[in-house]
Amino acid sequence: MSDSLPQRRSALQRVILYAGVALMCAWSFFPIYWMIVSSLRPERDLFGRPTLIPSTIDTGLKSYRTLLELTDYPMQFKNSMLVALTVVVITLVISVLIAYVVTRYRVPGKKLIVGSMLYAYMFPPLLLAIPMLSIFASLGLADSLISVVVAHCTLTIPLGVWLLWGFFKVMPLDLEEAAMVDGCTRAGAFFRVVLPLSLPGIVTVAIFSFLLSWTDYVFAFVLVSSDSQKTLPVGLASILGTFDARWGELMSGATLIALPLLVLFIFLSRYFIQGLASGAMKG
Repeated sequence: MSDSLPQRRSALQRVILYAGVALMCAWSFFPIYWMIVSSLRPERDLFGRPTLIPSTIDTGLKSYRTLLELTDYPMQFKNSMLVALTVVVITLVISVLIAYVVTRYRVPGKKLIVGSMLYAYMFPPLLLAIPMLSIFASLGLADSLISVVVAHCTLTIPLGVWLLWGFFKVMPLDLEEAAMVDGCTRAGAFFRVVLPLSLPGIVTVAIFSFLLSWTDYVFAFVLVSSDSQKTLPVGLASILGTFDARWGELMSGATLIALPLLVLFIFLSRYFIQGLASGAMKG
């Protein structure tokens, strides 16, 4: 009897835990489910009585066809992909170099440098976008994707340096010295030892950079004005007209925006979770 009571408590705790996890998952994923389902509903059902399971599915995918054929969505998708990938590459190169230098060389005030880089996150993006617009206009870079890339990097690089600094800081220097004793140069030890061991952190920085750039609205809205330079969030917002809301196309566009992020997390979630856990313990 005495043994059954702890077992019952343990079973009850597991039930409560699983119920809590299920509730949190349902709360988090329901908006995504509703977005996808709404993009598949016929137009007449979008404004009817809402149901969790649609009674009919638009087999012709009219909303997707209208979005891709009658709007600039394909061009905006290309612009967003170009900007996001460029931001990821620039962020990784600069973040890795800065984080490695401040952890392997004597740099005066390096902790202050790394810490001060995070101060950019204290300001709202709109507060940074307005002065950036005047700077880019004076440089002749206004209304271009280059200005959006530079603006995004002002937020992604500090985060990348801070995360990778935690990885490089606790990485034993003996590993590089052993590689150099075996004949590697400093650069060879960096590419053959340091980078492979830092892969979870590098993947985490890449995902964060891509996510921030892919979903940004403020910088792209302020810095870009021509239709040919618009990115997905700005272009999708323009679907909401003044007098009518094209909810079918809006839900279809939002689903297509989320698709690359879903693919990214499916293939890189293992590195992402490992990178977050390691960064939290090592930072």
